[in-house]
Amino acid sequence: MHNNIMAAGSKERPPMLGPGRYSQWHSRFLRYLDTKTNGEYLRKCIFDGPYMPTNVLIAAVEAAENILPVAAHEEVETIHNMTAENKLYFQAEKEAIFLILTGIGDEIYSTVDACNTAKEMWTAIERLQQGESLNVQDVKTNLFWEFGKFTSRDGESMESYYSRFYKLMNELTRNNLQVSPMQVNVQFLQQLQPEWSRFVTVVKQRQEIDTVSYHKLFDVLKQFQNEVNDIRSERLARSANPLALLAAAQPYSDNYYQAPKPQRSNAPSYMQHFTS
Repeated sequence: MHNNIMAAGSKERPPMLGPGRYSQWHSRFLRYLDTKTNGEYLRKCIFDGPYMPTNVLIAAVEAAENILPVAAHEEVETIHNMTAENKLYFQAEKEAIFLILTGIGDEIYSTVDACNTAKEMWTAIERLQQGESLNVQDVKTNLFWEFGKFTSRDGESMESYYSRFYKLMNELTRNNLQVSPMQVNVQFLQQLQPEWSRFVTVVKQRQEIDTVSYHKLFDVLKQFQNEVNDIRSERLARSANPLALLAAAQPYSDNYYQAPKPQRSNAPSYMQHFTS
C-alpha cells in the first residue's frame, strides 16, 4: 500500500518514478502539475525551458524638486520590474526542478541533477527510461524463452520442479506477461522426465487441464513420487549392469542380423588325408 501511495504521489509531493513505470509516471506527474496554482508555468518550464529575462522599456522621468530627469531607456528585466505573468513563469523554474528531482530515484538522480534546466532534466529522464524500456523488453523476451524451454532435471523431485516453475511464473506475472492457464498446464506436464509419463496420463484423464491450476496438478502428481523413485532406481540399476541390460534387450534382437552358426562337414579334411 505504501509503495502505491508513493507511486501515485500526493498533494505535498509528486509521484515517484518506479522501474519500468515511466509511461505511468509521465502521465501522473503532468496531472500533478495541473493541481498546482502555477501548473501552467511549471509545464512551460518543462517543455519550453525557463523564462529568459528580456530588455524592458523604462519610461522617462521629468525633473522635479530634488529629482534629476531620467531619459527613457531599456534595462534587463529583474524580479522587481517584471510583469506579473513573466514573474510567475520566471519563478516556476526552480520549483519545476525541485519537483522533478523529488520524483526520481537514486539510480538516475546524479545524471538528472547534472542538468541545468527543468527541460533538460525532463529530456534526460525520457532518454534514460527509453534505454530502460529496451532492457525491460529484453527481460520479457528472455522470460518467454525460459518458459518455452523450461524442463525438469534428471532425478529432480516433484517439489524441486514445482518450486522452480513457481518462481518462473511469479517472474512472468511481475513483468506483466500473461500466459493462458492451458499453456501453463501443458508446459508443466509435458516437460517432466519420462518416468513421470504414465502418471501424467492419469492426471490428464482425471483433471480439466484447460481450467485447473498447475498448483492442483502438483498436488496430484506429488502423490506418485515414490513410484517414480522406484522406476528411476530400476532404470539406473539396468544402466549400471551391462549383463542385465543385454538380457533385457535379448528378446528384441532381430534374428536376421545374428551371425550364422558354423556347420560341421562330414567330408575328410585336407589334414586328415595326410595323417591317416
